[in-house]
Amino acid sequence: MKGDRTFTILVEDPHSGKRMDAFVVASLSECSRSLINHLIRCENILVNGSAKKPGYRVRTGDEISGTIPPPELLDCKPEPIDIDILFEDRHLLVVNKQEGMVIHPAPGNPSGTLVNALLHHCPDLSGIGNVIRPGIVHRLDKDTTGALVVAKTTLAHQHLSEQFKSRTVRKKYFALVYGGPETDSGIIDLPIGRHPVDRKRMSTRSRRGREAITHWHMRERFAETSLLEIEIKTGRTHQIRVHCATKGYPLVGDPVYGKKNQALRLPPQIRESIRRQMLHAWKIEFRHPVDGERKRFQAPMPSDMADVLHELSEMGQTV
Repeated sequence: MKGDRTFTILVEDPHSGKRMDAFVVASLSECSRSLINHLIRCENILVNGSAKKPGYRVRTGDEISGTIPPPELLDCKPEPIDIDILFEDRHLLVVNKQEGMVIHPAPGNPSGTLVNALLHHCPDLSGIGNVIRPGIVHRLDKDTTGALVVAKTTLAHQHLSEQFKSRTVRKKYFALVYGGPETDSGIIDLPIGRHPVDRKRMSTRSRRGREAITHWHMRERFAETSLLEIEIKTGRTHQIRVHCATKGYPLVGDPVYGKKNQALRLPPQIRESIRRQMLHAWKIEFRHPVDGERKRFQAPMPSDMADVLHELSEMGQTV
């Protein structure tokens, strides 16, 4: 939309009794519910010329009219940064995020982020939440690699967000951990919240922890480490890192939840090559927000992690 957009909708019998905000969102699919709520409260959207609350129940014959302002520009500059695209169409894209890349600009990382790269790669983005920006519906830590889905339209953003909320998106990871569980598979079901003392960390001992469920399967055992295939049913901050550390097998290379002396258990040439936590978002599966088709994408193992696994095998570290 290049300028303000005006609209008028007449309420017919089948829609009588619906909430005003829900009715308008259903009629204007390119607008999010949060935006419509905001415009109703600001009296940009009226019923029969009068202001109403978002929860007003519309009636047959009501005339709803309003103005949708043009999307604002995100205060973030496009940057020509290379990104590995696994899939892209008019509605979304799936990227293979590289290590060291932050998702959003923030203090300490004002540029060089995935959002900067996407603004350059997708100059035709629509106004998600009435802001021209890529729709980030989930995140990966700065030094976690792998598959990440991004919405390009409001409709895609709404549908994908709902899938994450309803836990119908499947996410699988590879994690190289110190030690490892004794059994071949299992579930970690421990709530996660802010650490009671260190607010930059997460913990299973938080007073306000939220449900967090992690399924794991043993892929390969080494002398001092294990490669786990992990599927998370929830998406809490640092979930895999916290759960594994709590159970006694922290991720190799994790500077926050691991212990420094654990690295001494690895051969020097392997230890020196590890510069981040060995965690990779391997697969992601979700329904396409437009055609409903189940989509599956796989991000290849990053070279640094693949090299470490190869060295462990070559050095006779396999159990």
